[in-house]
Amino acid sequence: METYNFDEIVNRRGTNSYKWDVSDKENFLPMWVADMDFRTLPYIIERLQQRVAHGIFGYTAVPNSYYDAVTNWFVHRHNWLMQKEWIIYTSGVVPAISAIIKAMTQTGDKVLVQTPVYNCFFSSIKNNGCEVLCNELIYEDGTYRIDFDDLEQKAADPKTTVMILCNPHNPAGRVWTRDELVRIGEICLKNDVFVIADEIHCELVMPGHRYTPFASISPEILDNCAVCTSPSKAFNIAGLQIANITIANNKIRRKVDRAININEVCDVNPFGVEALQAAYSSKGAEWLEQLNAYLYDNYLCLCEFFENNLPQFPVTKLEGTYLVWVDCSVLGKPSDELCSELLQAQGLYLNEGTMYGTSGIDFVRINIACPRAVLIEGLQRFKNYVVY
Repeated sequence: METYNFDEIVNRRGTNSYKWDVSDKENFLPMWVADMDFRTLPYIIERLQQRVAHGIFGYTAVPNSYYDAVTNWFVHRHNWLMQKEWIIYTSGVVPAISAIIKAMTQTGDKVLVQTPVYNCFFSSIKNNGCEVLCNELIYEDGTYRIDFDDLEQKAADPKTTVMILCNPHNPAGRVWTRDELVRIGEICLKNDVFVIADEIHCELVMPGHRYTPFASISPEILDNCAVCTSPSKAFNIAGLQIANITIANNKIRRKVDRAININEVCDVNPFGVEALQAAYSSKGAEWLEQLNAYLYDNYLCLCEFFENNLPQFPVTKLEGTYLVWVDCSVLGKPSDELCSELLQAQGLYLNEGTMYGTSGIDFVRINIACPRAVLIEGLQRFKNYVVY
């Protein structure tokens, strides 16, 4: 088995990187937006080079091998047997969520989210004329749990028609257990609330935890949900614009397909199609195992650094994703102010917790998907800010 080098530092400046090129300051160190500073799987690069060599990049038809790659990957890796006919390809998970909301709601409907949560959910809901309804997660003992009483109460509101489930959860770092997913599914079925499961981080799971596809829970839950997936986060190919929506219910799938076309996100590019097939392969599985091991070691490195140097900043337990949620309430200032000062004083760019809802006011989100030397440099800059 080939061994991959995640310690390699790749210079991303001057590549039109959204993450790195937002500043031209020499000391700028971005640990914010959720892409990785690792080269992608070499097999993906090989497949893309072969496609580039052809030299013609016209409109792309998605082949049967694409659907085979998706279905084989999920049945062998996650024990979820989906049908080719259930899959709708599109350009990204956020456009997918927006299109599903368009298909499944009417203006003025309420859409449930579990805050703190990925900020694009809020805009997808509001842009479709709907109201954000927050089921606040409960933060205790360095992790989060679901307030099921509140969830049931809000799902029972006749105006609540959709729930967006983040599984694994960004930024809380939870990989929801099967039992938790069962309770969510049962509550939504009971109250006729359709579930959009954003499972883009499903491959990024820490030791001792297991991702469960929401749609795999039961036939009834499968019939009442749309699952959004993409290899973009796990294989660092977000710029290739490829994602899938999986919907078993024929009637709902037709409605969503119509919304995808109305929103004009029904076409994908040839490089995304090639990259997905390379990612969802045996080579992809081997690379991913090594990536997750490296990310876990990065997380342990971060925890040790905070414990030894900044114990007054509790680190939320990370079960999945590469996004660490840190409690900065000891500083007594809102996270947007903190992140602005960090950027000015240390050149360190983190995500302020307020992006993810009002309950994130005391937190920052740190992207640890980088070579360990870069991670340590970022942590040292955080310490320098606090100490000085």
